[in-house]
Amino acid sequence: MPHGLRQPSCSSLYLLEREMSVRGLIGEGIRKLIGDGSYMRLRYGYRAEHSYLRKIRGVIHIGANAGQERNLYDAFGLHVIWIEPIPDVFEALKINISGFPKQRAYNYLVTGEDGQTYKLHIADNSGASSSILDFSKHTEMYPEIAYKDVITITGARLGSILAAERTNIRQFAALVLDTQGSELEILKGAAGILPHFRFIKVEVPDFEAYKSCCQIGDLSAFMSSNDFGERSRHLIKHAPGVGSYFDIIYERIRR
Repeated sequence: MPHGLRQPSCSSLYLLEREMSVRGLIGEGIRKLIGDGSYMRLRYGYRAEHSYLRKIRGVIHIGANAGQERNLYDAFGLHVIWIEPIPDVFEALKINISGFPKQRAYNYLVTGEDGQTYKLHIADNSGASSSILDFSKHTEMYPEIAYKDVITITGARLGSILAAERTNIRQFAALVLDTQGSELEILKGAAGILPHFRFIKVEVPDFEAYKSCCQIGDLSAFMSSNDFGERSRHLIKHAPGVGSYFDIIYERIRR
């Protein structure tokens, strides 16, 4: 043990475990009293990274994966469009949101151009790190993740997808992108409809996670040129000597 550090006593560990148990019981009691939705809003709604959800009626989430945020969105009563390209992950997504009548899923690869064919690399973490780009320093930050397969798929611009699905974009004031490096190209391809959104949330690194991927500098410059300013920035992960991943929320500047 490093010099100067005292090992916690058995009594201290007992008190800590007891405190955590009491907090868990209190939390469970509150959940049962006020309901799951109200509990989610109470527990997560105050956080800066979720506060924008209080100001909207709907969200379009590109890079849905299995819809991990479905309960969070439901707690705020939001209409949700999930867009996911990988066929088997899309099937899991449909099952996961089947109990949420305000949520629906589209099976598309969103890109910056219509009709172009791409090689989509499928990652072995249930598809979460899949990308049309090759890994670069992503393997240094997440050495446990690798590509396991590749599929050929045709891309489409967001505007084209919404038109094909006859989606009323006015219901959706927020756009969330988690597409593992292709976010800037998607936004460029959707430039004509960006003024419809009040908030745009992007998961983005400050290093080359994927080859020629979207990084914070270029993304922020593009957002500024389209009248969006940074509202908040939230660290997801930092690796010394590699860089950091962030969730950045941009808000449209009203003129």
